[in-house]
Amino acid sequence: MATFLIDLQPHDMQRRLDDALGVYVDAMRYPRGTENQRAAMWLEHTQRHGWQAVAAVEVDSRPGDAPSAAELSSAPLVGVAYGYCGAPDQWWQQQVVLGLQRGGFTDPEINQLMASYFELTELHIHPRAQGHGLGEALARRLLAGRGEAYVLLSTPEANGETNRAWRLYRRLGFTDIIRGYYFAGDPRAFAILGRKLPL
Repeated sequence: MATFLIDLQPHDMQRRLDDALGVYVDAMRYPRGTENQRAAMWLEHTQRHGWQAVAAVEVDSRPGDAPSAAELSSAPLVGVAYGYCGAPDQWWQQQVVLGLQRGGFTDPEINQLMASYFELTELHIHPRAQGHGLGEALARRLLAGRGEAYVLLSTPEANGETNRAWRLYRRLGFTDIIRGYYFAGDPRAFAILGRKLPL
């Protein structure tokens, strides 16, 4: 088996939504059924300004043989990442602004950060494909050529930052924006991380 990265258009995400959400649920170790709660939101995200997505797929191919576009478009997904331009009318940005205000950031500092950023909304690798650099490859492909000044993301806090997601974000140069933040409706603590673009 060989792994390839492909770009996803909105219609690709719609067509492969079940596969993408399956990767998400398995990577996050969420209970089955979680994907049903997320499907409408993921589809709505495809309509946001600047939406972009990439996927990692596995193809049964011989060395030196390039798979066809048809093979790639139907190959099993083992990773998915997407994001879009942040905007003031988005719930996530409103939550982050509240966190920045509570953290003592000044209005000019908040405005500078929020004026031009790409929200790295989702980045997930199926557990059986983790540990092979796919997360970094997806992140680099997704963020290559973006025109925003910053990239921001939120990730659950982890003791000692010891999980793969944290190691990846640190390796890519993400630094702390807010730590220990609680989004409305979620009992878990999150970190908001960011860095300047280009990567």
